Amino acid sequence: MYKFRKSEDRYFVSICNHCEIAEALTEFCRTEGIMAGEIYGLGAVNDVVLRFLNPAIKKYVDMEFKEQMEMTNLTGNISSKDGDVYLHLHATFGRADCSAIGGHLFTAHVSGACELVVIPSSAQLDRKFSEETGLNMYDF
Repeated sequence: MYKFRKSEDRYFVSICNHCEIAEALTEFCRTEGIMAGEIYGLGAVNDVVLRFLNPAIKKYVDMEFKEQMEMTNLTGNISSKDGDVYLHLHATFGRADCSAIGGHLFTAHVSGACELVVIPSSAQLDRKFSEETGLNMYDF
């Protein structure tokens, strides 16, 4: 599902071809005991579901894209919700015509490579559902 190397204060993670990024990254964080931190990376995908929050109804609208794309940026954070790893990921994808799409990343399947950097933190970052926004917000 993934390979990694730890160096100094960070991990360099390679998600295997055809694997789902969020699933593999969640498993990596669970295995390594990472409950808070930062994520960034890039790669190539061919099956993506992006989400966009509709604030009027406080629900996400999912959009699926089944095409080969470059993941030009993945940015996110790691926290916990109900005692488990919680990933908040956003991504931008380049299409064959060099146009771009982006949003909240729900799922993406690697088609080629996915190279990520994970920077763990010792912070206690729990999340709690907010009725006001419809989002799982930091619970400070």
